[in-house]
Amino acid sequence: MAPIDIFLVFLVNLIWGFNFIAAKVGVGELPPMLMTGIRFCAIALVLFPLLFRVPRDQMRAVIWVAITAGLLHFGLLFIGIARVGDVSSAAVAIQLNIPFVTILSVIVLKETIRWIRIAGIVLAFAGVVVIGYDPQVFSYIDGLMLCVGAAFAMAVAMIIMRRMRGVGVFVLQAWMGAITGPAMLALSLVFEDGQVQAVADASLLAWAAVAYTAFCSSLIAHAANYRLLQRYPVTLTAPMMLMSPVLGIVFGVTLLDDTLTVRMIVGSLMTLAGVGIVMLRERRIAGTAS
Repeated sequence: MAPIDIFLVFLVNLIWGFNFIAAKVGVGELPPMLMTGIRFCAIALVLFPLLFRVPRDQMRAVIWVAITAGLLHFGLLFIGIARVGDVSSAAVAIQLNIPFVTILSVIVLKETIRWIRIAGIVLAFAGVVVIGYDPQVFSYIDGLMLCVGAAFAMAVAMIIMRRMRGVGVFVLQAWMGAITGPAMLALSLVFEDGQVQAVADASLLAWAAVAYTAFCSSLIAHAANYRLLQRYPVTLTAPMMLMSPVLGIVFGVTLLDDTLTVRMIVGSLMTLAGVGIVMLRERRIAGTAS
């Protein structure tokens, strides 16, 4: 990978790791569908002029990405985060998009994956499972299942994004905002209540969380991830994002006073080792090819 892309891998993981904290803070004061709608409406307003720059032959793909990565992924994820007992559980469940997207990339994109990278992916994912394993999760299994659904929706979106051509990073974000924002606000009106009071009572910290999820997570991290998906195989880029739940645990310990346990330390080391295997293996292959 080019040095700038290695930097982007770490930047995306850092932003997404903290995003679990921001999302948990936000949905603690705002209904999850309402928060998701406000987030994407803000993105749509900022990027509105870019809505008209989509190549006609890519319009269908753009709409499907907006539905899967925006409406389905983030809608299910934020509702799931609001229902689970801790951030770690949501961080673990959402990482199921890695095996999902790996399977889809082999079936749909005909990408190849060899045993060393498979071993790295398995090790990294096993580390995530170790981090999040807790018998208490069965008390909020509905929230976890929503996060699993969000993971599959993002896996589908990543496959579509990998096949897109000629669509700018921020053009795609503009359409995600334009479709997801109004749709989530409409769903909030139907399925949630107390929105006006929640908005009136929301603290500056809650609004800061909304701003972070909108502009850092979407405009920066997702844009960088889109660049990576356009330049490298999904089977390479997806496992590298497994560092985000590890960082989520770190932020939870340092900022929310979560307890650092042995399983968190062991799981983090396993995940980082697995990601390292994937990155080093790709670098060796690239060096051989040149």
